Amino acid sequence: RFFIIKESFLLYYAESEKKSFESNKYFNIHPKGVIPLGGCIVEPKEEANMPYAIKISHEDFHGNIVLAAESEFEQAQWLEMLQESGKVTWKNAQLGEAMIESLEAQGLQLAKEKQEYLDKLMEETEELCLQREQKEELERLNQVLEAEKQQFEEVVRELRLEQEEIRRELELTARSLKGVEEEKKELRSLTESLQNTLEELSLEKQQMLEMLEENESQVPPPTSPSKEQSPIWGLHCSLRQIEEKMQQLLQEKLLAEKRMKENEKRSRALEEEQSGSSSQSQALQNSLLELTAEKQQAERDLKAEVKVRMDLERRLREAEEALQSLEQGLNSLDCNKEKEEKMKADVSHLRKFFEECIRNAELEAKMPVIMKNSVYIHKAA
Repeated sequence: RFFIIKESFLLYYAESEKKSFESNKYFNIHPKGVIPLGGCIVEPKEEANMPYAIKISHEDFHGNIVLAAESEFEQAQWLEMLQESGKVTWKNAQLGEAMIESLEAQGLQLAKEKQEYLDKLMEETEELCLQREQKEELERLNQVLEAEKQQFEEVVRELRLEQEEIRRELELTARSLKGVEEEKKELRSLTESLQNTLEELSLEKQQMLEMLEENESQVPPPTSPSKEQSPIWGLHCSLRQIEEKMQQLLQEKLLAEKRMKENEKRSRALEEEQSGSSSQSQALQNSLLELTAEKQQAERDLKAEVKVRMDLERRLREAEEALQSLEQGLNSLDCNKEKEEKMKADVSHLRKFFEECIRNAELEAKMPVIMKNSVYIHKAA
């Protein structure tokens, strides 16, 4: 048996209780038996096969109670403590049964309170699991938003490169258009020069024809001069040269007009290309602005989500610490006023935490569907 002296009572347990007592430093409220020491006579006794024996006797006991220590030193200590405890009057013996009943009632009450706390802990643990799932969902959404942000940045980079390419093409088109305009002016001046030259040659041709007619009408044909030496032949040759030159100038004029038409076509094509490139550049600029705005909105949403997640993690850590502290307090039967106050504070903290969770859930449940969809629209995207 393992014995404990509590006030004027000797409590005894099974021998295995010694290890629990030494490790936990508190005594079990359910002993195997209680011996009242008030008015008892405690003295050493010599007993066969039982050295260091101690006899406890009282006139109201049916027989004597014999104990034994493990050494002479322990026997002396126990004798002193038992004799001191036995100085209490016998009236305290009547309180033994009442004390046991009180201890049992306290044990039942503690067990009931412990079960209630355990039930609350189970409910709170379920709530914490739900909060942890929400935290994991937030982390997943955070990763999705990060991926979307990277995609947005990649699209923006591609659009910027495409815009730069279109800008270079526009510069090349503008330079080509400027060259075409200059060539067009040169061809126009060349055409005007050819036209003036043709008019001068036409006038000279007309004069030559008039002179030829006058010479043919006034001068009689010679009898024997050579054909090359006659003035009429010279006029004919000049006239033929003028016609050949006119034909050549007409061909050059047609060629210049053809080149002018080609240049006009090229100019119109370049203008259309410039207009298309401008509209494409404007569309790309608008898309770039929209993507930039979406990127900024996504970053703001991401920052808000991260802030909410950090606040939720902080609250979860505080709740878990309160739960651990409360569980340690429940597992420890060595209760005092300070521990009770700390447990009450932990319970109050947990109650406040879950009341806030319930209030947020009620607000979310009462939120209109349109508003809810507007709040979570980026998640659907």
